Amino acid sequence: MQPATIVKTTCQYNKEPISDEDMMKLREIAADCNKVRNYVYQRFGGIGSLEKLYPGYTVQNEMTRCGLREQLGLPSVYFNLAVFDALADIKCQWVKTKSDIMAKIGRSNTLAAEEKHYLRFLLKVNNAFTAVLNHRQTVLRADLQKSYEQLADTVDRAKMERYLCRQVRKYHIKLHAGEMTGFSISERAYRYGDHGIYLTIKEKRKRIFVPLTDNCQYKRQLYIKLLPEKKSLEIKVPIDVRVKKHADYTKQVGISLGMYTMFVTDEGHSYGERFGEYQTHYADWVREQTANYNQNREEGTERKKYYAKKRRMEEQFHSYINMEINRFLRTEKPEILYIPKLPPAKSGGKVKEINYSVSMWQRGYIKKRLLLKCSEQSVKVVEVFGKGISSECSCCGESGKKKEGIFYCSACGLQIEEKRNTAQNVKKRGMIGS
Repeated sequence: MQPATIVKTTCQYNKEPISDEDMMKLREIAADCNKVRNYVYQRFGGIGSLEKLYPGYTVQNEMTRCGLREQLGLPSVYFNLAVFDALADIKCQWVKTKSDIMAKIGRSNTLAAEEKHYLRFLLKVNNAFTAVLNHRQTVLRADLQKSYEQLADTVDRAKMERYLCRQVRKYHIKLHAGEMTGFSISERAYRYGDHGIYLTIKEKRKRIFVPLTDNCQYKRQLYIKLLPEKKSLEIKVPIDVRVKKHADYTKQVGISLGMYTMFVTDEGHSYGERFGEYQTHYADWVREQTANYNQNREEGTERKKYYAKKRRMEEQFHSYINMEINRFLRTEKPEILYIPKLPPAKSGGKVKEINYSVSMWQRGYIKKRLLLKCSEQSVKVVEVFGKGISSECSCCGESGKKKEGIFYCSACGLQIEEKRNTAQNVKKRGMIGS
């Protein structure tokens, strides 16, 4: 049996500065790939092309016949990948549109249960969704057609379909590729050798040689990120990493996430205790720099130093987060990890400094890295419904009060550290649900 793997991204870097002439040729490829992507976005990003998106060969055939590749003089190894990259972006945008509409339907107090059921059916069945948006008769395979007709008979079909069309117009965004930053490249368009990589360019039978800092060689699709201001590039390589299995990882652990301590376990162990210090320093610095920039904007204030320092601070912050997650996994050795589902971040409080810190809270990055590292170590992650979880007593289940970081339960007399109480509730709910 083939061992389980996950995909990670590693990077390669140029050893010597890239000449202006070579950088110009690479930037020309990136610009042409952007033109291809924008053409695909414009031509196939609307409702009329929904049925062409899967599996996508219709789009590729139409793009091949349209003559754009010949007009740009772009090699097919770049042209085809740009088409499929744009196609993937369009599919993702439609998934997001459907997800947003689905969430709005769930929140609606004006729609009846039958209407919600009908709309959800349309969103989940691609052929029905496409037919409604294009004002065509809905024709599905026999079993789905029967379900569709049964649902349609319980609602005002025309009203619901108009509602769905309005929501699509509201939420769906036509994509546009902004500033050129790089391009995808297939293995037919490059060759490793001489301690570097040879990249195909628009001139026939010619390649650019870029010496690299390592001697690693890969055979897969790469992404070339251009950094012209530094006369350099970054090669992003997806690699398969074998998942590790640990016989001693046997515990079930619940955690509670916080803004000052990164997370606390159900046993009261804290990880990332300097997280609040990093968070506050980073948020205060960004707020101060933003205020200075807004005051001196008319003077044409240079922001290169700002972005460079911000990137360094983020890297230090993220390095600390990763170090603490690694320490948590080594120490706790969880087989199953229970984490709370967090609501979206909100702003609009009375204290601007707190609002700014909340808006810059790195919880999205923490969750992403935690999920990745757990998958690398074969740790199962279970997300737990989090509503009211911090105000519930982990001993008796009654509501309690929190004061200065301590949770007090008047029903059973429990006094416990607030975050530990929350982590115990997370674990309890997770174990009940599983």
